[in-house]
Amino acid sequence: MSLLRSVATVGGFTMASRVLGFIRDILIATVLGAGPVSDAFFVAFRIPNMFRRLVAEGAFSAAFVPLFARQLEEGDEKTALEFASHALAFLTGFLFLFSVLFMIFMPFLMQYLAPGFEVGGDRYELAVTYTRITFPYLTAMAVVALLGGVLNAFYKFAAMSAAPILLNIILISALSVQLYQPFTEAGLMLSIGVAFAGLGQVIYLVVACKREGVMPPLLIPRLTDKIKRLFKLMLPGLLGAGVLQINILVGTIIASLLATGSISYLYYADRVYQLPLGVIGIAVGTALLPMLTRQIRSGNEGPANDTLNRAVELSMLFTIPAAAALMAIATPIVQVLFEHGAFDEQATKTTAEALIAFSSGLPAYVLTKVYAPGFFAREDTTTPVIIGVIAMVINIALSLLLLDLLAHVGIALATSIAAWVNAVVLFSLLIFKGQHRPDRRLLKRIAGMVLAAAAMTALLLYLNAVLQPLLSADLLSSRILGLAMLIAAGGGIYGITAVIFGAARLSDLKSMLRRRTPNKDHE
Repeated sequence: MSLLRSVATVGGFTMASRVLGFIRDILIATVLGAGPVSDAFFVAFRIPNMFRRLVAEGAFSAAFVPLFARQLEEGDEKTALEFASHALAFLTGFLFLFSVLFMIFMPFLMQYLAPGFEVGGDRYELAVTYTRITFPYLTAMAVVALLGGVLNAFYKFAAMSAAPILLNIILISALSVQLYQPFTEAGLMLSIGVAFAGLGQVIYLVVACKREGVMPPLLIPRLTDKIKRLFKLMLPGLLGAGVLQINILVGTIIASLLATGSISYLYYADRVYQLPLGVIGIAVGTALLPMLTRQIRSGNEGPANDTLNRAVELSMLFTIPAAAALMAIATPIVQVLFEHGAFDEQATKTTAEALIAFSSGLPAYVLTKVYAPGFFAREDTTTPVIIGVIAMVINIALSLLLLDLLAHVGIALATSIAAWVNAVVLFSLLIFKGQHRPDRRLLKRIAGMVLAAAAMTALLLYLNAVLQPLLSADLLSSRILGLAMLIAAGGGIYGITAVIFGAARLSDLKSMLRRRTPNKDHE
């Protein structure tokens, strides 16, 4: 399976999910706006999601996929699936117990997860109730992460990438009912929808694994040497693979100390820049890990280095212009997506400010997703944890330092700076260890991308001023037209200048599509 084709598969489904996610968030903004109910729901939604990405998808996937792929590379599929079965039993058992305890002690824990929510106040009581309802989502996502990891190791990326679509469909359905025929409180309905979405994704992945013939068998769990190795690798990976999620949670905690609505502003801004992060960064990282693992285990360090270079090149080709565009036209983007119903002009302004700050770190977020597999593929989850702790401390310190001066924007900016520290140190250590050598082609292409993005930014700033009558019109259709013209013009000039400045060649993309790894089993 070629890297580009794998990335296209993951990115395509992720794009569909993110588009539906935008529709979901537009409806949330319309129904809830930016107030106490939305603040409470976003806390309730973010907490199990943070643990999901940190434990189930982050540390677990980083440790599980290389071990599972290594077993496959040694040619023993049955033993590999038995290993997956034991891992599933231990992980879900632990997370089930963790979730029960978390739900029981939620009133106490919420004082520390959202210290700005007054105990006994509306935001506090709603956040406790909503989080108790959404928390089972964590255990469901552990099952999804493992089954998805099994499929990814066989280069079957579609099912896992498509699973989040179910969450958005369910929440969109709940919001649509609430919008036209409300029969309960909107935040409560959304929380229930999150729990049901977790169950739906589990059923979907079970069916996908059975269809491919790779469903782990139901076995009595045994604490084998491989399971011990898995959890040994997971422990440092809890931070190393989840730095971004920890930073976002830290931002949520600190934002709870600010004015009502601050958590919501950060959430909506986060959702916008998560589109390119998900479509590009997560897609590349997901496809890259099993490929690097098999190449390294086969002793192919040369092809592994080339794969990593091409992954950086491919991800930056789209990430650099995406970051530039999000900063240049942040206000019209937020205005078109969210300024409806309860979401007013002031909310647009403050959300756009946060979006600019978040977007400044977008290339770093994506590079972290690309460079981290360089460690995980070698079963090294200890090194990233050290980098993760450094980045987390920087994030917390800067968030507190910038809080009085920039309010919620300072939190977003601190997250971006921490992401750059994380990416630069990961890159430097790979170089130092002799595990990555950027080639001349990569350096030349990156320079071309920066020049092309600069030309695009200049055009977008000019057109943003010219198209203000459309972008600020009362009619939503006029604003959509204005934003569409901006995006089309920006994309067009970037595509042209990228070729002129040598950032990309169509012939290289075609050759990447044709390139395959030596192992074609289960392709």
